[in-house]
Amino acid sequence: MKLSIVILNYNVRYFLELCLKSVQEAVKGIDAEIIVVDNDSSDNSCDMVKQLFPDVVLIKNASNYGFSKANNIGVSKAKGDYVCVLNPDTVVPEDIFIKLLDFSKTKEQLGIVGCKLIDGSGRYLPESKRNVPFLRRAFKKLLGSTKDYYANQLCDGAVGKVDVLVGAFMFMKRELYVSMGGFDEDYFMYGEDIDLSYKVLRSGFHNYYYGNATVIHFKGESTIRDKFYTQRFYGAMQIFYEKHFKRNLLFDMFVWLGIKIACFFGRLPKAKKIKQVGKYILMSNKLDDKLQAVLSKEVVLALHLKGVDTASEVIFDANVLSYKEVINMMENGSESKYVTYKILPKKANFVLGSDNAISKGEVILF
Repeated sequence: MKLSIVILNYNVRYFLELCLKSVQEAVKGIDAEIIVVDNDSSDNSCDMVKQLFPDVVLIKNASNYGFSKANNIGVSKAKGDYVCVLNPDTVVPEDIFIKLLDFSKTKEQLGIVGCKLIDGSGRYLPESKRNVPFLRRAFKKLLGSTKDYYANQLCDGAVGKVDVLVGAFMFMKRELYVSMGGFDEDYFMYGEDIDLSYKVLRSGFHNYYYGNATVIHFKGESTIRDKFYTQRFYGAMQIFYEKHFKRNLLFDMFVWLGIKIACFFGRLPKAKKIKQVGKYILMSNKLDDKLQAVLSKEVVLALHLKGVDTASEVIFDANVLSYKEVINMMENGSESKYVTYKILPKKANFVLGSDNAISKGEVILF
């Protein structure tokens, strides 16, 4: 088998359905398998997978094992030469795995490959490519300077070597993942992608950012921005420094004190309020009466984003458009930055989307 896609799910049933439908399109013509690992969801995610995706390998954990352990369980069942660790709140284009498989054949000492990520508003996510977060870089980021933290030396649409890739999308040879011991299970959530990227680098492999492929990462579904977020994030950073940069007692005390200060002064970004929609624009070739019935404003048909009003919400119909076309239109955007987006998956009775990267998305059933 050529490829295994491992998707860890926790209570994001509708985002998972959209993700799986896009992945199914992307593995056509490839000897591949899709594995969903569920961390004891309570939202009928597993029932949905069984009903709609009977060919998907479903692993049901008895409790929430966290990101690292659950993904390791999934990869342990994988049979592919390559494995892609993928978040459930993502949408992939139809050609992404063909592109990455072809790209991987051209590289010696291939490490982890990541791609260009955008959020639900079409904006680029800078964590798509990062540098190793040495202490100086981490504290500069805390103070608001991300120039050194993110791999800004490489253009967003470029292809090249980087240090660190994000756990929402990691593509690599399965034997490499296994040889590295997978994700370090000392991390429950956050930091494990940095740790694995760094271990791969230290082992003499090369990590790559592949900016020729774009994936939507709604992000607010998998990043819990509650009052404990800063504590969890910097707690993970403390584990990382202790594992890889422990030098002496003075250095340890400095790291410990710095992380405590970061936790104390760290502030969560405020989630933006969902705006009032003045009009819905359905990117399709026909109106859906059931969808129109549940929406508060009129729905009009369109075939392009040019001239879309500021107060409009665009709904992309994946029954008509390819997922790659949807991603391209979101990425290129409309002339107004205030236009918001939702996606109607193939053969689905819901639309979903997210207006920004820091808050929960919205699901509308019809």
